[in-house]
Amino acid sequence: MNANQLTWHDVKITKKDRQQLNGHRSAVLWLTGLSGSGKSTLAVEVEKKLYEKGLRTYVLDGDNIRHGLNNNLGFSPEDRKENIRRIGEVSKLFVDAGIITLASFISPYRDDRQMVREWFNDKEFIEVYVKCDLIICEQRDPKGLYQRARKGEIKEFTGIDAPYEVPEKAEIIIETGKLTIEESVQEILQYLKTHKYIY
Repeated sequence: MNANQLTWHDVKITKKDRQQLNGHRSAVLWLTGLSGSGKSTLAVEVEKKLYEKGLRTYVLDGDNIRHGLNNNLGFSPEDRKENIRRIGEVSKLFVDAGIITLASFISPYRDDRQMVREWFNDKEFIEVYVKCDLIICEQRDPKGLYQRARKGEIKEFTGIDAPYEVPEKAEIIIETGKLTIEESVQEILQYLKTHKYIY
């Protein structure tokens, strides 16, 4: 059996129905940036604020996903693409379920991020560039990964010996080297309010 022999099974409850039940629009906030830029911290804090407002949310974190769904993938360009493809598909399911989804992944390649963007309806994919200078990310180095990459213990590490392609048209840019976590969270919440994802 192959994909050509499969049939899409329609459902009776639509995304719009779920959004109406939840009282807010659904979308994926795709947080991209270097390791140590603050993506995961920001995603967790934004989710906390949205949850406190009674909104349906979920965080999909790069490290967490690699513990399970993507535990068979490495960090070659091909595996990185597959990692993003899978999480893009999962994000699409969450958005269809009416949930505000925060996907926190380095996702270093523009083409991969664009691939995922094209799977969503207009305004359902919100690219959040978590901008932070490499030197600050290295100073933070919460997992000690930069130090190991500099020693050659980790190969194909983004920002060291693998590229990071800066977003050209991100909906939101958060400069975590300049803003506090509270200010960063407020910028995202304000975007969601201004564009009527939440009320």
